[in-house]
Amino acid sequence: MLPGGLSSQHYQKLLLDSSIMGKASRDKRDIYYRKAKEEGWRARSAFKLLQIDDEFNIFEGVKRVVDLCAAPGSWSQVLSRKLYLPAKLSPDSKDGDHPLIVAIDLQPMAPIEGVIQVQGDITNARTAEVVIRHFDGCKADLVVCDGAPDVTGLHDMDEFVQSQLILAGLTIVTHVLREGGKFIAKIFRGKDTSLLYCQLKLFFPVVTFAKPKSSRNSSIEAFAVCENYSPPEGFNPKDLHRLLEKVGSPSGGDDLDCSSGWLEGPNKVYIPFLACGDLSGYDSDRSYPLPRGAEGTYRSLDPVQPPIAPPYKRALEMKKASSQGIRELEKLSSDS
Repeated sequence: MLPGGLSSQHYQKLLLDSSIMGKASRDKRDIYYRKAKEEGWRARSAFKLLQIDDEFNIFEGVKRVVDLCAAPGSWSQVLSRKLYLPAKLSPDSKDGDHPLIVAIDLQPMAPIEGVIQVQGDITNARTAEVVIRHFDGCKADLVVCDGAPDVTGLHDMDEFVQSQLILAGLTIVTHVLREGGKFIAKIFRGKDTSLLYCQLKLFFPVVTFAKPKSSRNSSIEAFAVCENYSPPEGFNPKDLHRLLEKVGSPSGGDDLDCSSGWLEGPNKVYIPFLACGDLSGYDSDRSYPLPRGAEGTYRSLDPVQPPIAPPYKRALEMKKASSQGIRELEKLSSDS
């Protein structure tokens, strides 16, 4: 018998019930979390890309795509379902005509049909060479990036680190994206958003910050939708950072200041900001009742694809080993 007079069978049942209630609680709290599992998406973020496409039609005419920071693969799934599979199932399908999708991440992810996986660092321009080789020397029509750092809750810090991640993605973009192509990237809104907007405007005449319906209002995330890639005349990708620094100075001279203070007041830049997705559809911040099955109960679904090599795997192994060691010590002390 366990403490409290519980048998081991009753204790296991309580653990199972609490686990189910925990899953059901998450499902009820977030409708997109639940819908993602029902529709076979690896993460709820798939709806964000779908809603951006509904508004901006970013997939039109796209034959080559790069997905940066792709793991666990929900955006790659969207690209596969919207681009690769329709072309493959077309009656006029030919192998050479299928869209090419390259997914890049430091972490491995489970395979997705029609997606070529590359384990690489987006801060390294050599990764771009690997992508172009997969495209047989051609360049991409679209680059997407849903990457984000582990947030600290300190918004200024999170915004800064996220902006650096976007500029690292821009390093790849300047190497692999064709002129006229599109770039979609997650951003964190904050006091330096105007600076990031002006930096992106150096390369894209049309830049819109969009907030999909599936992105929680409580989140500072949004997405930069950059269209019609047009690098400055004579631009050399090796000079990217030097060029971006000049945006921080109103004169563009030697008195470089990368703060965005000059973008405030009379010089303030007003950024196009658009809500996208069905505004009368599901609200990501609202709780919805759970649908009941034939027996009158709700059955929570398991995740579509658990991570195969998550960064926290080593920490879990160490915690498990530590717990096992403590139990063995307790057993030895009780035996003695």
